[in-house]
Amino acid sequence: MTTTVDRIRAAIRDVPDFPKPGIIFKDITPVLLDPALFGEVIRMFVERYRDMGIDKVAAMESRGFIFGAPLAALIGAGFVPLRKHGKLPHRKLAQSFTLEYGAETLEIHTDAIRPGERVLIVDDLLATGGTAAAAVELINKVGGDVVELAFLIELAFLNGSERLSETPTFAMIRFD
Repeated sequence: MTTTVDRIRAAIRDVPDFPKPGIIFKDITPVLLDPALFGEVIRMFVERYRDMGIDKVAAMESRGFIFGAPLAALIGAGFVPLRKHGKLPHRKLAQSFTLEYGAETLEIHTDAIRPGERVLIVDDLLATGGTAAAAVELINKVGGDVVELAFLIELAFLNGSERLSETPTFAMIRFD
C-alpha cells in the first residue's frame, strides 16, 4: 500500500550539480504542481501543529514561505517571514550563517514576535542546519520560544539535526 509520505517522496526529484557541482538538489516543484499532494503536505503539518498552542509560524525565504504561510493561517497563528539581507523594510535584527555552498544572512522585524510567544519554524529542507540555527537565534533574540523546527525534507546524512540538538526537529521525509 502506497502512503502519502511515499507519494511525496516519489514526487521529489533529484537535480544533480545544482546550484554547483557535487550538490544533488532536492526539487520540491513536482509536489507543488500536484494540488492534491501539496494539500496533503499542508494537511499533515496542520494535524501535527494545530493543538500545540503555536502563536507564530516563522519561515525562511523563500521556499519556507510556501509551507509556513498556509500552515499559519490554518492553525490560527501569525506568519513571520525570515528574509534575506536587505528585504525587510522596518527595524530588524540580522543573523549571518554559512551554507554548504556559501554564506547568507537572515533578518527578522524586531516587532514580529513578542517575548514568550510560542514559535514554530518552518522550511522546506534541513541540510547542514545553518539556516535553521540562524532562524532559532533570531527568534531567541526577539524573545520567542521555539517549539519545534519543521521541514518537508531532511538530508540526514548531512547531520543538520545534530547541529540543532537543543531544539526539537520534525521532517516529513528523510533521506539517509
